[in-house]
Amino acid sequence: MKAKFKKMDKVLFFLMIAFTLFGLIMIFSASSITAVLYNGVSEKYYFIKHLYIIIASWILGFLVLNYPTSKYKFWAPIGIVIIIAALGGLFAYGTLTNSVLSWYDLGFFSFQPSEFAKSIIIVYLAVSLGDITRKKDYSLNKIIIPFIFPLIIVGLTILQPDLGTAAIIGGIAFLIFMALPFKEKNIKKLKAFGFVTVILAAAFLILGGQLTEEQNSRLTYREPCTRYTDKTGYQVCNGFIAISNGGLTGVGLGSSTQKYLYLPEAYTDFIFPVVIEELGALAGIFIIGSFLFLLFRILKIARSAPNLRGSIIAYGTFAFILLHLLVNFLGVLALIPLTGVPVPFLSYGGSFYINIIFMLFLTQRVQIESYNQKERQVLK
Repeated sequence: MKAKFKKMDKVLFFLMIAFTLFGLIMIFSASSITAVLYNGVSEKYYFIKHLYIIIASWILGFLVLNYPTSKYKFWAPIGIVIIIAALGGLFAYGTLTNSVLSWYDLGFFSFQPSEFAKSIIIVYLAVSLGDITRKKDYSLNKIIIPFIFPLIIVGLTILQPDLGTAAIIGGIAFLIFMALPFKEKNIKKLKAFGFVTVILAAAFLILGGQLTEEQNSRLTYREPCTRYTDKTGYQVCNGFIAISNGGLTGVGLGSSTQKYLYLPEAYTDFIFPVVIEELGALAGIFIIGSFLFLLFRILKIARSAPNLRGSIIAYGTFAFILLHLLVNFLGVLALIPLTGVPVPFLSYGGSFYINIIFMLFLTQRVQIESYNQKERQVLK
């Protein structure tokens, strides 16, 4: 393990630990009232559950460090088939939660296939597109075919209906597609066509009457406090109140008033307003700055990766985290419609945290392989 640690991005590893510990503290603070008053369980209930998730995720992460990325060529297609089957099975065996059919209730754990789809898509595209570079076969069908599976997954996720998660899954695949380094003229035209298609598809969903009544209501998102008693304004307005209460330095850790059931499930999608209420706007700015630094380290690994497979793994991880941050923070600030997307590390959620840690350790594996390649070049 010492040899692996030497080759890892130590700054990124420290940020992973720091965000995990901070997130665990804030989940305890934000969830304790809900646990006692709403669920009638111990105030440590969500804290302990998340702690178990952290332990399991990090054990998996250290196993990932020792597994070469080349071997995912066998597992990625299997993962795609399993996740499509799991998403399809939700319509028969899934548990309906908040009007969305996204989870399998396994008793000890709620399994959300769409969260695992994000990681599987990144790995699948990495190995599939990496083969194109290795074989130097840049025909359009070779490039288009791997993206058919993300489109199927996006479609199944929209049908749940979970438009926020579908948008992030589609966004990850789209950003990977647009970042492909292939310079052929026909591929440039394909990128332009893909960009226009995404815009038209989004317009069709929003303007073509394809959204559910609840999804349409989320398009009314500006000035939420003018609709405080309405579902479209209540939660975001209470988020505004939490941010306002916090001021520059906060009311103190554990002293949030908005977590007293004003913010429903404040330990999930709306945990960031609780963080600002308790620790202040200055702490919020520091946290955002730390996220940006984490993203910079991931992007650095993507750029120095030894092959396209490793580069897409790291860049996909970058897109995964960036899209979650943007969609959550902009939604909480009423700058875009609220879609119920968690904050990396800070929000409670087993499936989500497992996949964030898996992708970050996989990115560290890319860094190790990059280090090994440089060592071999020096020895030559």
